[in-house]
Amino acid sequence: MRLAAVVVAGVVLIAGGSRAQSPASANDEDAVRDLIRAYVEARGQRDGSRLSSMLAPDADQLVSTGEWRKGRGELVRGMLASSESNAGARTVRVEAVRFIAPGAAIADGRYEIAGTDSGQARRMWSTFVVARENGVWRIQAIRNMLPSGSPR
Repeated sequence: MRLAAVVVAGVVLIAGGSRAQSPASANDEDAVRDLIRAYVEARGQRDGSRLSSMLAPDADQLVSTGEWRKGRGELVRGMLASSESNAGARTVRVEAVRFIAPGAAIADGRYEIAGTDSGQARRMWSTFVVARENGVWRIQAIRNMLPSGSPR
């Protein structure tokens, strides 16, 4: 009886430990960070096809001006137009990735557009909701926020 209890306790500890340190979660976090890095690159290159491939068909984006873009086509058109009218080098420095369910995560990062026409960088926050479908991570939603008190 005592041996059975020790075996059960050992299995529980091993199973619990393997879940907490699953190598897939590290790979998934890297994949989420890589997706956002690729998104920023595609924006910089104004590559609509590549942007489209990273977005879920029903993705949406709420931008800092209050415009709400819905659907992959509208997002790509808006992103390309925004990159054209707000020239500058875009960066998103992901500061946190939190998995909210298997295959679903929220990534928060500092979003900056440097080298704007005004000469001042725009500093914002972005939140990305991403999900893995059929082994491929895609952006489901983007929220861009201008910290209060910041100039537009």
